[in-house]
Amino acid sequence: MSSSPPAARRMIAAAALCCMALLASACGSASGPSAEPTRTVTATVTPSAPASTSPGPSSSPTAPSAPAACLSRYLGAKVGLTQGTAGSSYIVLDFTNLGTASCTLYGYPGVSLAGGKPVTQIGLAATESDTSPRQLVTLAPGAVGNALLRIADAGNFTPGRCHPVTSTFLQIYPPNQTVPIYLRFSSQACAKPVHILAIGVVQPGSGGSS
Repeated sequence: MSSSPPAARRMIAAAALCCMALLASACGSASGPSAEPTRTVTATVTPSAPASTSPGPSSSPTAPSAPAACLSRYLGAKVGLTQGTAGSSYIVLDFTNLGTASCTLYGYPGVSLAGGKPVTQIGLAATESDTSPRQLVTLAPGAVGNALLRIADAGNFTPGRCHPVTSTFLQIYPPNQTVPIYLRFSSQACAKPVHILAIGVVQPGSGGSS
């Protein structure tokens, strides 16, 4: 038996190499990288807080307002109890509510001596005496409040310092009012700026009769 020619041997060797290459390729495809494991992510959603529906605190009821201040035209003024001491006189001024509705007096009236024609203020107005605290005085129709006026004797001062004159009126401004009440009253006054008057706060009731 004769051997295969060289060309036939080369063809067989080439076929063998081709088969080996195909087998290697098939093995590589079958053993690819494993897929990444699946991860489960749980999202937590926080619900927003519901809007408050509870009502706010209820407003307090409005307190009833106090009666209005007593106007000058609805007040009657008169001199009440009068007493004299060494060097001074003390005069109670009574204020009567002549109106048909309640009104209030709070604090100090403005008081000065006055005279002449036309009537004008003489000297300085009364200073405020702080012997009693302020209080709101409510006057029903016909009710009375009072304030105590002190008048120092003009003779306590030299004529050059006082320049004494005779007054014929008290000029009275009720608390918080700008219209005066004129009350006939005769007294020695100082035309020069000397403090001879002092007035107290309005208090409830009458200060007594003269």
